[in-house]
Amino acid sequence: MELFLAMDLQQNLVVHGKSGQRATYKPLDWGWSPTAEPLGFVTAIEPRFLYIADLDRISGTGSHDAVIRQCAQLVGCCYVDRGCHSPSDLLEGENIVNIVGTETAGSDLSGYRGGILSIDVKDGRVIPCGKDPVDVLASARRWDFDGCILLNVSAVGTQGGIDQTMLKKMRKAYDLRLYYGGGVATLEDLEIISSSGFDGAIISTALHKGIVPIEWIRRGSCC
Repeated sequence: MELFLAMDLQQNLVVHGKSGQRATYKPLDWGWSPTAEPLGFVTAIEPRFLYIADLDRISGTGSHDAVIRQCAQLVGCCYVDRGCHSPSDLLEGENIVNIVGTETAGSDLSGYRGGILSIDVKDGRVIPCGKDPVDVLASARRWDFDGCILLNVSAVGTQGGIDQTMLKKMRKAYDLRLYYGGGVATLEDLEIISSSGFDGAIISTALHKGIVPIEWIRRGSCC
């Protein structure tokens, strides 16, 4: 199973997020990197796979396009959620795979071609539509994405653990590549995600707290 290092960008720094409460995010100045400056952060950790959320662009207050392109040059693959609002609003660049998040992408997802759909979930419902994530995954079979991420925004940064029953329902609903992010607290959680049939997991807090070995992030897999 693939492992992606999550990196949230806000005001030109890597920040540590929790439960989607972006106004409270603070620079990630602890853990494996001695700096919260994005390029220095990636250079220190040396992930194979990187997931970047440009929180400023998602919230409409700024953009980190230049530094994202630079960071993408340092890894094998860089997934980027920059709050796109339409199929024309995607970022081009080497090693970059665009993420289309339900939070910002609009109600009609059928016009997007390629990339990864992020099904953004808060309190068990997809934002902003309020639907069950299993139903949205089932609908995603008809759209032209290369895969999906189930992003449990409520659990981000909390190490709240994983609901295996729900994961299995989600895997059953969707037969292309499927990733999970949010609340990974233990190595057992990664085992649950893998045994539920997911192709990868997105982590941050569990790495910086020393729970997930940095060697796994550097090779991009946990097994």
